[in-house]
Amino acid sequence: MQNEIIWEDSDIFIVRNESEIPWLIVHPKEDFREFSQMPQELRAKIMDILLAIEKMLLEYYKPHKINIASFGNYLPKQHWHIMARFKEDSYFPEPMWGVIQREAKLNLPNFELFKVKLIESIDLLHIR
Repeated sequence: MQNEIIWEDSDIFIVRNESEIPWLIVHPKEDFREFSQMPQELRAKIMDILLAIEKMLLEYYKPHKINIASFGNYLPKQHWHIMARFKEDSYFPEPMWGVIQREAKLNLPNFELFKVKLIESIDLLHIR
């Protein structure tokens, strides 16, 4: 399954990365190699969105930890991975790109309801 765009506006889009864990990726629509090269307004908007995603992941899924990563080595433009991590997921405590630790059988709440709640949360930011 291809990654699904779950929210977008004129500057940013958010995709769901298909995974056993809730995993979203935030992309600016314009390519920037480094965070410091973005306009300040866009940096602030992205931070607000990352915070809204983190809060909703914590509230809805109740994970052990939230991971936020921005490497840009393979895809050399700014983007952020934000993941809800569980002690029982296949890779924990390794990163999701790490060595598998176990076969996980997570029983997580429905993603579609999470998506609705997240979009409502982002819309409350009035950033479109």
